[in-house]
Amino acid sequence: METISGVEIYPIISLLIFFTFFVILFWWVFTAKKEYINQVSNIPLENNNNQNDILL
Repeated sequence: METISGVEIYPIISLLIFFTFFVILFWWVFTAKKEYINQVSNIPLENNNNQNDILL
C-alpha cells in the first residue's frame, strides 16, 4: 500500500458515509410518529385478498 498515493482517504470517506447514514437513521427512528410505526408494523399481519388470490 505504500506505492499507492492517496489511498488513505478511502477508509476515511467510508467511515464518514457509514457514520452519517446511521446518524440519520437514528434521528429518523427517534422522530418518527408512533402512528406511522404502528401502521407499518401491522402490514405483514393484514389480510390482503390480492395476495391470497396470487397464492391460490
